[in-house]
Amino acid sequence: MRRRGPPAGTARAGVTLVAGVTVAYALSEVIGVVAPLTVALVLGVVVRNTGLLTPSARVALSGATKVMLRAGVVVLGLQLAVPELLQLRPGYLGVVVITVVVTFVGTRWFGRLMQVSRERSLLLATGFSICGASAVAAVASVVDADEDDVATSIAMVTLYGSLAIAGFPLLQDVLGLGDREFGVWIGASVHEVAQVVAAAGIAGQVALVVAVLAKLGRVVLLAPMITLVALRERRRALSRTDGGPRPPLVPLFVLGFLAMAGVRSTGLLPDVVVSGAGVVTAVLLSGAMFGLGAGVHLRSLVRTGGRTAALGAASTGLAAAVAYGGLLVLA
Repeated sequence: MRRRGPPAGTARAGVTLVAGVTVAYALSEVIGVVAPLTVALVLGVVVRNTGLLTPSARVALSGATKVMLRAGVVVLGLQLAVPELLQLRPGYLGVVVITVVVTFVGTRWFGRLMQVSRERSLLLATGFSICGASAVAAVASVVDADEDDVATSIAMVTLYGSLAIAGFPLLQDVLGLGDREFGVWIGASVHEVAQVVAAAGIAGQVALVVAVLAKLGRVVLLAPMITLVALRERRRALSRTDGGPRPPLVPLFVLGFLAMAGVRSTGLLPDVVVSGAGVVTAVLLSGAMFGLGAGVHLRSLVRTGGRTAALGAASTGLAAAVAYGGLLVLA
């Protein structure tokens, strides 16, 4: 009896996904300052809006995207070593925590004020307050956000993070920040890890090391933040009368993230494993970004882009102001 291969849509989606991630990495190397996640997202949008994917391929790609999102967040936990985080002074840690909380709550409030949808403002609040595209991807797994919301949120993370790379180093002397304080300010207020490295590196090695540690502190808060969002979504589901599915109390991928962080914190993993996990994380999340981009309709993205851009600007300004104020009080 002749064995059947995978459905045509699944095979087409698989080939397109592999090609998209490969091209994203190649272009990212050429461009230099743009992460593969962002390039993969853009390529996904291009593929979707040029009609290169059949409806069955889009369905298959959507299913693979959800798996890669969760798996990428789990493996991300291997990048977190709690003992490294504790090298920061308590005052600096306080600045990080306060900035995350105020930025998240403030962005949600600004979103309601600007009439940005609940789901989109939640994605923006999480991405801008914690760790950019990775946080957006994680919270997208527990809320009813569509691909347009995710793509727009990541576009805003890229836009304002890039502006921060160019503008924030110019403010170090104006704000009277030493290298350590500048590193904390960058680590607490700039969105993506790569953007933090680029902005803080301009001020030298001391600022860079402190900035990365401060950013690590924000990433540690990803798990409790996603858990709180999941609990909120569960309460909303329980209040519905349509019999819809109820999200779990704590998403399994969050537990996986915490477990991996625990393993990394033991200090038993060799450096090659940690480095390899970083590559795996980037590949999984790049594939997920490609899949999310492949679900984006550009027309609907353009319709609501203005309010979202204003919300991104407000969130970035709030994070920078709160982190600076925190340094004045706690550092």
